[in-house]
Amino acid sequence: MSNAPRDTRAKRDWGSDDSATPILHVDMDSFFAQVEMREDPSLVGRPIIVGGTSGRGVVTSATYEARALGVRAGMPTSRARALCPHAAFVPGSHGLYRRYSQEVMRILATITPALEQVSIDEAFLDVSGARRRLGSPLTIATLIRSRIRESVGLPASVGIASTKSVAKIASSHAKPDGLLLIPHQATVDFLHGLPVGALWGVGGRTAAVLDREGIDTIGDLAHAPIARLTKLLGVAAAHHLHDLAWGIDPRAVSPARAEKSVGMERTFEEDVRSRVQIEEFILAASHDCARRLRAGGVVGWTVGIKMRGADFHTITRSVSLVAPTDTGRDIAKAARELFSREDMPIGGVRLFGVRVEGLQARSGGVAVTLDRDERPAASERAMDQIRTKFGAGALAPATLLGKKTPDRRSFGAGEGEATGAVVSSKRRGRGAEGADGGGSEARQGTLL
Repeated sequence: MSNAPRDTRAKRDWGSDDSATPILHVDMDSFFAQVEMREDPSLVGRPIIVGGTSGRGVVTSATYEARALGVRAGMPTSRARALCPHAAFVPGSHGLYRRYSQEVMRILATITPALEQVSIDEAFLDVSGARRRLGSPLTIATLIRSRIRESVGLPASVGIASTKSVAKIASSHAKPDGLLLIPHQATVDFLHGLPVGALWGVGGRTAAVLDREGIDTIGDLAHAPIARLTKLLGVAAAHHLHDLAWGIDPRAVSPARAEKSVGMERTFEEDVRSRVQIEEFILAASHDCARRLRAGGVVGWTVGIKMRGADFHTITRSVSLVAPTDTGRDIAKAARELFSREDMPIGGVRLFGVRVEGLQARSGGVAVTLDRDERPAASERAMDQIRTKFGAGALAPATLLGKKTPDRRSFGAGEGEATGAVVSSKRRGRGAEGADGGGSEARQGTLL
């Protein structure tokens, strides 16, 4: 669940005609927190906050009782404790959440093969082909919620609409543990009364730009001249968001969703002021990214870094490579060059991340340079085999032997926060912040 604004007035009966609404968005409610309650019934009845429990940790999930007190995704755990001191704080276990997620997705796959998982706790379904067998979209949505509750013991909210974007907005307004149908003919009325930030694709920065221009609702956005929006947002974003504001979204449910990036980032236990330590982290993170690229059979064309200072100011930089790569040496070289162009933040570095984007299948053919040395790639593939057999800490780059991370953990042992990996969900760790694309504290502003 995102931090996007909601309007309680939108959670009402918009009609019962589901004849032109084949798209369902299923979103688990407070997923991590609900799983913790399922595993430990003693937590039931208490506000629950999942996330890093150290002084540097951030919130990844919270129950609605905690949210009512102001707890949000990406919020420092220390702030969450101040807002909700009587809550149960749980570090979380990604392996546990993944097992629950797999069971949920298995249930959804029995409904239709037209299933697109978009994160560990949400998915789109196109139930056009399931209507003859299971009934109308409304009937199917009710069945899904019942099966998840019976099999997994967790609540799920479902949005039903004619497009993916509207279904996603509907599911967010159905929460908690609800169901919201937006008939095709009611789409525009439903959208235009909502805050502009509720629109799928409007992040914090875009919302701020629109707010300065007096564009407060999706209706305001829909009626704004394209020329004006283009000046504010650029051509592509202006036309895309304008279409979404009118309920126009041609995107189909895509079962084989290709991952767009792989990355690793870490929030350090203490703000780091040494460039050498950051460069050492870059090397370790680059090799982690490369290992997961090779495991996924993909290579990447673009290397990026993300650096957040002690004041939470965040910069992102990226560079395109001459040829795609899946080797840690190439990734580290590019990331270090990007880092070398930046000044160290005053007060030190709070978070640093390395990311590889522009992924393509290695089997599909890749560009090469004439002077490319294949020996590093061969040695890294050999390292993969040894680490698979003997564990992640069995081997590390020689330059990292004996090195410690800025938060006093050993480099090169697969530690850190993996983000946006070749698999669709992220590993959550203590004191780790999620990845994002726009400076928020957690990935896509997600509060699960």
